[in-house]
Amino acid sequence: MSDTHEVTNQAPPLVDYDVAGDAALLDGLHRAGAGWAEDEVHELGRLAGSAQGQEWGRVVNENPPVLHTHDRYGHRIDEVEFHPYWHELMTVAVRHGLHAAPWRDERPGAHAARAAKVLVWNQAEGGHVCPISMTYAAIPALRFSPELAATYEPLLASPEYDFGLRVPTTKRGLIAGMSMTEKQGGSDVRANTTTAKPAGDGSYMLTGHKWFTSAPMSDLFLTLAQAPGGLSCFLLPRVLPDGARNRIFLQRLKDKLGNKSNASSEIEYDGAVGWLVGEEGRGVQTIIEMVNNTRLDCVLGSTSLMRQGVVLATHHAAHRRAFGANLIDQPAMANVLADLVVESEAATTVAMRLAAATGDPDELPFRRLALAVTKYWVCKRGAAHTAEALECLGGNGYVEESGMPRLYREAPLLSIWEGSGNVAALDALRAMGKQPESVEAFFGEVDLAAGADSRLDDAIGRVRKELADLDDIQYRARRLVESMALVLQGSLLVRYAPAAVADAFCASRLGGDWGIAFGTLPSTVDTKAVVERARVS
Repeated sequence: MSDTHEVTNQAPPLVDYDVAGDAALLDGLHRAGAGWAEDEVHELGRLAGSAQGQEWGRVVNENPPVLHTHDRYGHRIDEVEFHPYWHELMTVAVRHGLHAAPWRDERPGAHAARAAKVLVWNQAEGGHVCPISMTYAAIPALRFSPELAATYEPLLASPEYDFGLRVPTTKRGLIAGMSMTEKQGGSDVRANTTTAKPAGDGSYMLTGHKWFTSAPMSDLFLTLAQAPGGLSCFLLPRVLPDGARNRIFLQRLKDKLGNKSNASSEIEYDGAVGWLVGEEGRGVQTIIEMVNNTRLDCVLGSTSLMRQGVVLATHHAAHRRAFGANLIDQPAMANVLADLVVESEAATTVAMRLAAATGDPDELPFRRLALAVTKYWVCKRGAAHTAEALECLGGNGYVEESGMPRLYREAPLLSIWEGSGNVAALDALRAMGKQPESVEAFFGEVDLAAGADSRLDDAIGRVRKELADLDDIQYRARRLVESMALVLQGSLLVRYAPAAVADAFCASRLGGDWGIAFGTLPSTVDTKAVVERARVS
């Protein structure tokens, strides 16, 4: 059979490149004092960009996990079967410490090093980072009960991934999960109806239904239940110390929009055995330690999707010709790409700043408010950014083989996970009300750029004025928190980003010289210099 056509004007595959070739990311790594981790970040970056890394990500999303409630003989087993590539991804993540390394590493910038690795490795596949994130976040919460922490923390921090349901203390390494929300409450966890009754031996018996439990094959779970003293936090293992399966029954796996590789489930506690973490009645205060760290990972997840989307878009535009020139050289496309790069770089810079603040007691007030503000804005921007990046590829971006549809389906999750938009915005208001010192710390940070750009100065002044007016502040929560996020990003970019990027951000996001859609930057922006920030080789 003769060829009917010759394939021309298609971008070559973007493969075998270093995902860590990201100037904003590496600059943030060094500012945090974590330059010692750069070689490992590049090692992960090369694997994430390799044909093998990309294949792992594709296959686990095309072959999602399968729930087996019973074995062939009718015995209840409640196990989830994953494709072997899932375990490859998990092994890499755990070996490189994405799950817990900072809690056992006293070097400066340990959390920033871990964040940089998450930003890079998440671009191989995002679903498996869910249990990795929950394990990272579980350790500081578990420390509210020193005895439990002494038993399990060394195994949670182990660099070995040891899959399978066995007695936790007999394994080489553990993965932790979190199970909080119920169908009647969602984010309103105080409405939880799961009960926990003291068993008389120091343990509790839990009964109830949990609406979302991600990674149900994890070894340990932190969960909330109503104890005699009020809503409390408990540690539940899947396998009890005597080797018996805990009475945690998997009812079904969720059929989700995206995040297909990761198992999310509904579960029943039918007299499940758990141990109290912290004090009775202080469950929210205990588990909020876990929530705040998973919120950081929401920011990292959205940021990595933005970076991946803009890299794919600029690569396509650099090789695709239309109307006599490469797309990347067409003024309208250059405007779109530059706008996407600015958004991506702003997200990366603030994400690395928040990671650098993690674990530093002096930074707690700043991080408390800035994380809530950033979680709202960066995760909210992720879906719009991914949609625009997909459109840069046109019809090529709408087919699964491009990889863009997977990013598009994944993007909304990060804004929902650990509190959707309203929850995050209202949490920022709560932080300002309960911890006024967080407001002082926030402005202490943004004021470090005072006088460097008049548009930034004016925007900071407007935010101060908004905060002075408490009338209908909940109604205005999103707009206020958006403005706070933008001045924080603007301050960081003015201090640390190239002039072309900082100017484009201040002119558009702060100065108002911007439309509603991406690709509406003012003509004064040096789009070529900005777009070059996203080019990889």
